[in-house]
Amino acid sequence: MQQELGHFCGIAGIFSLDPINVPEQLFFPLFSIQHRGQESAGIAYRRANETVVYKDLGMVSQVLARYLDRDISSHLGIGHVRYSTHGGNKLENAQPIHVRSNKGEIALAHNGNISNSRAIQKELFDDGSIFQTSSDSELILHLISRSRRADFHGALVDTLQRIEGAFSLVLMHNDTLMAVRDPSGFRPLFIGTKGGLTVVASESCALDILHICDYRELKPGELVRVDSRGRHHEMLSKQLPTRQCVFELIYFARPDSTVFETSVYSSRKRMGAELARADGTIGDVVIPVPDSGNSAALGYAEQAGIPFELGLTRNHYAGRSFILPTKAARKLAVRMKLHPIRDVISGKRVVLVDDSLVRGTTAKILVALMKEAGAAEVHLRLSSPEIRWPCFFGIDIPTREELISNHMNAAEIARAIGADSVRFLSIEQLQRCLIQPSDYCFSCFSGRYPFAVPLADAQLEITDAVCATTHTGNTS
Repeated sequence: MQQELGHFCGIAGIFSLDPINVPEQLFFPLFSIQHRGQESAGIAYRRANETVVYKDLGMVSQVLARYLDRDISSHLGIGHVRYSTHGGNKLENAQPIHVRSNKGEIALAHNGNISNSRAIQKELFDDGSIFQTSSDSELILHLISRSRRADFHGALVDTLQRIEGAFSLVLMHNDTLMAVRDPSGFRPLFIGTKGGLTVVASESCALDILHICDYRELKPGELVRVDSRGRHHEMLSKQLPTRQCVFELIYFARPDSTVFETSVYSSRKRMGAELARADGTIGDVVIPVPDSGNSAALGYAEQAGIPFELGLTRNHYAGRSFILPTKAARKLAVRMKLHPIRDVISGKRVVLVDDSLVRGTTAKILVALMKEAGAAEVHLRLSSPEIRWPCFFGIDIPTREELISNHMNAAEIARAIGADSVRFLSIEQLQRCLIQPSDYCFSCFSGRYPFAVPLADAQLEITDAVCATTHTGNTS
């Protein structure tokens, strides 16, 4: 069972005026955004006027290392790392997805979720479409091929007007690279140039690895086309209020990245400092849950004037998330991944800083580790608000029934996990840490969605105009 938030996906694309080893060059940005998805990896590239696709289950280093000792000359390629927020972890769902259609040869890599995918899939299925995957990304290709517009560009624009939700895309159409960011701007997407080389990627760190300094973020609703004649930009006619995913800053993006024109590292430090302002001095030492809690813990320690210590060591060979069949096995997996340093912890009042709390299972194990190492007190601090609602835009958040904050308030959670106290960042505090808070999506905290979404477990739909009642007590 997944105890942490699941990632979205990561995408990259390259176009070069001069022939280069595109598969090798794709390896490095994809490796840089490996944290965005570790279930599968793949690339598609042009060679001799044909599209070659190679993808498999596993990490970038496992799947694509074969291209590091090959010299494959090409002008164009795209790549993908995947975490299955929609559809299972199966080889047929690995991307890029490649098709030959009435609009030409197309390869696509998608980061996000299409929130109206059920309605579109039913319409296509009833009309005779045959699906090869269980991924909502495939719907985009079906809509393109079935568009009444004869040209690919027109068909793509028509398709983008129909789909809703989060979709940062890179596409290859014959010998053209295309990049799209959805009109709400949920997911980050960058484009950069260096001489005759153009690179598109989910995060700025993927461009840094290729020494590309001249880059910018695509605007929400922007479509970019790159080919041998140059680069063309346009804005989709469907314009919506910007709703950037705040979890990019809280957890998902790499701390050395800049997303939404904001330093991820600095944002997380501000979140930690905001937590400390409301706490006073409650501990002797601040310890992060590595690695996602590091920056917030630094901010907390600096604001509170309490020493910062790396009191938990992380075994990086254990992987980001063990999914094991029994509770005992999952508990052992956490202990394999994280281990306390007794000299740092023993006899201390510990402020343990993490990014978020989902079910509470992992937090309970971490608190027990601290107390086994001799902690006098353990105060858990979360640098995000309480997660109470599922996400339909690319985060694998479980149903409302599984979210601990829907059944317990902070004091009850503390008792359940064995901590001396638990405190979350409030939505208002989080907003104070953001440069333009009105541009962000807080749906998973508030239940206020940018547009109608299918809430099966609640049997209702919620939009920005309607806010569901938030539970503050044991009201399951």
